[in-house]
Amino acid sequence: MTDTNEVLLRTPLHALHVELGAKMVPFAGYDMPVQYPTGILKEHLHTREKAGLFDVSHMGQAFLSGDDPARALERVTPADLAGLKDGMQRYGLLLNDAGGIKDDFMTSRLIGERALYLVVNASMKESDFAYIAERLKGLAVLSPKPERALLALQGPAAEAVLARHAPAVASLTFMKVIRADIAGIPAIVSRTGYTGEDGFEISVAGQDAEKLARVLLKEPDVLPIGLGARDSLRLEAGLCLYGHDIDETTDPVEADLVWSIGKRRKMDKDFPAAEKIMDKVFNGTPRKRVGIRPDGKAPARDNTEIADKSGRVIGRITSGGFGPSLNAPLAMGYVEAAFAADGTEIDLLVRGRALPARVVPMPFVPHGYKRAKPNS
Repeated sequence: MTDTNEVLLRTPLHALHVELGAKMVPFAGYDMPVQYPTGILKEHLHTREKAGLFDVSHMGQAFLSGDDPARALERVTPADLAGLKDGMQRYGLLLNDAGGIKDDFMTSRLIGERALYLVVNASMKESDFAYIAERLKGLAVLSPKPERALLALQGPAAEAVLARHAPAVASLTFMKVIRADIAGIPAIVSRTGYTGEDGFEISVAGQDAEKLARVLLKEPDVLPIGLGARDSLRLEAGLCLYGHDIDETTDPVEADLVWSIGKRRKMDKDFPAAEKIMDKVFNGTPRKRVGIRPDGKAPARDNTEIADKSGRVIGRITSGGFGPSLNAPLAMGYVEAAFAADGTEIDLLVRGRALPARVVPMPFVPHGYKRAKPNS
């Protein structure tokens, strides 16, 4: 529950959100748009069909510098960052000493630059930055950049739209990153996002954010998109939300994020709680994150209990809602490993009723990323 006396921060696009008629809500300490007059349903479907523009300036941006910042950062994550090539970005997990997930984040190695560029979650940025700075003391220096804004342009039309203002972005494939000028505005552009669609995240100086947003919103295929559709899009894509699907009580194995552990890191076992985590990789884990499709039309929300057919509680939903692309409810959550196989029949305990559901593969909606061709 949000303290009504809390003074909310504002992103550089706050005035534009208000001008566009956004419904503003408190989120991660910021006053953020949850939807525009278009409505969440249309915003969601428009992003899947054309392109949506998101304000994600509340996220934490920073640069990590030093003699070897990648090796230093590997002290707190199992991602292979030393092997990260110029012009590439990588997803990583920030782990505590017990192997619990403190946050998930993105690391980029910009072409020709020694420092790494980091993006962390809004709600965790202060604690993340303090943790990284402390653990890497004497090895690397973390420089947060709260003055920078971050926009996301997502959807199948994103490339065509952005390339009209920055032709160089058309050559990018999924998880590549460059510095480029967009309509004359210096930016860091990565081909990534949180919707499962092709698209870009664009970091610019805060004072340039509104100018860039207006340039992109003039494009016929682009609509402004709020947090409501952002959440339904990421759920359909099977992407974790920190504080819901992953937190310090979950580890990479049960969260089905073992793919984020680098091959070299698995062999060297030189990351936090490596022995414990690798034991789970080889010998199994008591519970697993799975996709869930309720049989009916009623959505099952976060924290709904999951039961087997005898009524015994075997887990709970961590993200649940309605999937506009599927016109059906969907969810993800944790169940005992014995019930994690696709097709397993389960019940969702909603208001005292057992609603039938089944375990299904994720993503619920196929990803639309523009991936590099083999050997390219």
